[in-house]
Amino acid sequence: MRELNYPEEGGTRRTPLPPGYRHLHEELPLGHGRAVLTAAGEAITTFRMHRAAGTGIRADAPRAAPGVAVEVSLGYGPLRLRAPCTVVWTVAEKNRIGFGYGTRQGHPMCGEESFVAELRADGSVRFTVTAFSRPDRTLTRLAGPLVPVFQRQYVRHLGRTLRRLANRR
Repeated sequence: MRELNYPEEGGTRRTPLPPGYRHLHEELPLGHGRAVLTAAGEAITTFRMHRAAGTGIRADAPRAAPGVAVEVSLGYGPLRLRAPCTVVWTVAEKNRIGFGYGTRQGHPMCGEESFVAELRADGSVRFTVTAFSRPDRTLTRLAGPLVPVFQRQYVRHLGRTLRRLANRR
């Protein structure tokens, strides 16, 4: 596996999240039923959700799997922010589909983020993003309190994008 820049690999699978980081946990509704879960899971694990949200994604495999290198990028030209990650875990259960990736050297943050769609007992499908992170570059340290604001806005944008993708028929 490509070397991560933090020691708590797989930390987004467990509670509590590791101390010493900012924590993020957002749950967003996607719709109802198995078809929504299946479509959402496919969009998450093939990185389609990220691409449809306008995020640049380069991955060395078409689907998330442990060890797959991913470069996430936002912005344009010389203002493009590149963020290398590695998929550290996946889940493909009857009612839960998704993955978590961790940051590598060169990422502006250090930590982990997961993206999971889940079919609940009441038939609702929820999208959950869980993350722990802290700045790993001077730029992100200087951005200080703006970083979590941006993270939450980005997660909500991903949720709206995934809801649209999962409900196309």
